[in-house]
Amino acid sequence: MFTGIVEEMGKVRSCQESGGGFDLSVACAVVLEGTQLGDSIAVNGVCLTVTNLDGDGFTAGLAPETLKRTNLGQLGSGSPVNLERSVTPTTRMGGHFVQGHVDNAGAITEFRKDKDALWVSIKAPAELMKFIVHKGYVTLDGTSLTVVDVGPDWFNVTLVDYTQQHIIMPGKKVGDAVNIEVDVLGKYVERLLQHTQPAAPLTADFLKENGYD
Repeated sequence: MFTGIVEEMGKVRSCQESGGGFDLSVACAVVLEGTQLGDSIAVNGVCLTVTNLDGDGFTAGLAPETLKRTNLGQLGSGSPVNLERSVTPTTRMGGHFVQGHVDNAGAITEFRKDKDALWVSIKAPAELMKFIVHKGYVTLDGTSLTVVDVGPDWFNVTLVDYTQQHIIMPGKKVGDAVNIEVDVLGKYVERLLQHTQPAAPLTADFLKENGYD
């Protein structure tokens, strides 16, 4: 579990094929503190398991499903990445509940400056748009953000100056892929509604069968 508050921007050292997936090696400093083998670190919003540690970074494996649903397979040596360690019982919840389970990738369609703020528009897969709501939460490349406007197949967010300095989004360009994780609460609500059965009517027969003569 994560909060969507990026702790550090790291840099990819290598992303090499390994079996049916890839080994991703990232140079960093802040997120190494207290991290042990087997711990989880979100890389661009993707929860990855640390398989190797050294003084300058860590390595994690990327499964085929991860490569299919995220933009991590597009990373190369030197690519910047958002990093966040998993939460602890004492972590401040500055963002929202982020699982690190990316639903799919979207694409940047526009950047627009608004004084010192930056508007970013994202085109998202149709199956995700039902979970994108005005003033709701969304996670983009591991960053917890508030949705502003919503269209049929797009939405936008705005980044204050501080956020722009601490995440990778402003360094991207129109057309680049963005990892999207929608708010898990919306997915649970949809699932519950799909499987909710109407209550049995309180008929005389029903009451008798259940001992209420």
